[in-house]
Amino acid sequence: MAFIAKMNSMPTLDASVRSKNFKEVALGYSANVAIEEAKRCLNCKNKPCVTGCPANIDIPGFISHVKNNDFDKAFEVISQSSCLPAVCGRVCPQESQCESKCTMGVKFEPVGIGRLERFVADYHNSKDSDNEQKAKQVQPNGIKIAIIGSGPSGLSCAGDLVREGFEVSIYEALHLPGGVLSYGIPEFRLPKRIIRKEVDALISQGVKLKTNVVIGKTLDIDDLFEMGYKAIYVSTGAGLPKFMNIPGESLKGVYSANEFLTRVNLMKAYKEGSFTPISTGEKTVVVGGGNVAIDAARCAIRLGSKVTVVYRRTEKELPARLEEIEHAKEEGIEFMFLTNPIEIKSDENGFVDSIVCRQMKLSEPDESGRARPVEVAGSEFEIKTHSVIMALGTSPNPLIRKTTKGIKFNMHGGIVVDDNGKTSREGIYAGGDAVTGSATVISALGAGKRVAKAIMESLTK
Repeated sequence: MAFIAKMNSMPTLDASVRSKNFKEVALGYSANVAIEEAKRCLNCKNKPCVTGCPANIDIPGFISHVKNNDFDKAFEVISQSSCLPAVCGRVCPQESQCESKCTMGVKFEPVGIGRLERFVADYHNSKDSDNEQKAKQVQPNGIKIAIIGSGPSGLSCAGDLVREGFEVSIYEALHLPGGVLSYGIPEFRLPKRIIRKEVDALISQGVKLKTNVVIGKTLDIDDLFEMGYKAIYVSTGAGLPKFMNIPGESLKGVYSANEFLTRVNLMKAYKEGSFTPISTGEKTVVVGGGNVAIDAARCAIRLGSKVTVVYRRTEKELPARLEEIEHAKEEGIEFMFLTNPIEIKSDENGFVDSIVCRQMKLSEPDESGRARPVEVAGSEFEIKTHSVIMALGTSPNPLIRKTTKGIKFNMHGGIVVDDNGKTSREGIYAGGDAVTGSATVISALGAGKRVAKAIMESLTK
């Protein structure tokens, strides 16, 4: 049998067009291309790709149905493990997870697992079938579970629990569900209609969604227990931004990536007449090299700014997805490597005027295993800019820690849990970024599934 060595490419909007709007960049496979790509799968008996998937999706199983032109059956297989296939197919780093384990990838390019997952989910959603899951009625068991946060981990946990008859309520602090999916990931990577569609599917199965409720202010965890909830899952994410603590970070025109992306994505700051406008000026410098940094940079260029990303290591160490880096370059975003800011300067009105940087060089690996950047003495230089976006990572919000007794936290503010997501307080579980700090959507989804299983085992003995 002759193998097609390369993964079928994903069609995209032209860079010169997309860099001026927020329409989705990747256009998805057609049915014919999806079938052709599915035929590249070797259907390995030991399923190495599944070991790279935190949600343990039966990848060869769903791909074999795509190969046979049975897209409904493929969706059914995926849905047994994931309630967010259209989301994960778009934003998960498959190249470092399932696709990195693909046997085809040993000698050729791996199968486009993420692209096929997206195709299957989009095919299902395009039928607008009033959520077929609704027909699968489950006998309620009368046990109430509260989930704090409607990000991927909370949604995943809710989906597994409601299918087993639990009465699940999700409490979301913002006015829209989705957590980081809604406020953190731009429309051109993950359209909000996709999130809403998959949330609506959960609601149709019986999950109750309560927005604009801040646990720790509107209600606290003790209130939830008094309301009759038998277990509580804390999946509040990691929304507290980190800064460098360099001079000038408090100037007008300096944003955390968290604030910047929330204004753009959730508050639609890019639309004329927005109640939450945002100004980048003619030039923007983004500090950082992860997916959040690239998202912020690509938003800024769509707002009309000329964008430079500065990163203290080399391109080889960039943690962002390769596809997103390539898209950013195509859209005209510049990168300055081995560069680290040391000061932000202002104009006479207190607005950002420039950022002072120092050149770096790589030394021995640090605790992360990556080459450690060290400063080059006397190498300072200045970049003229009108705005600076700090994309340096996030940590868990301290609100739960400050308002809830009996839960242990680590030195980074993450909740301490065991392998099943149990905290030090009976009946309270935690997972996702609230435990690990900022990580991937699929790892958060996997944590939600583990906690759902632990809750089931604990309350249905």
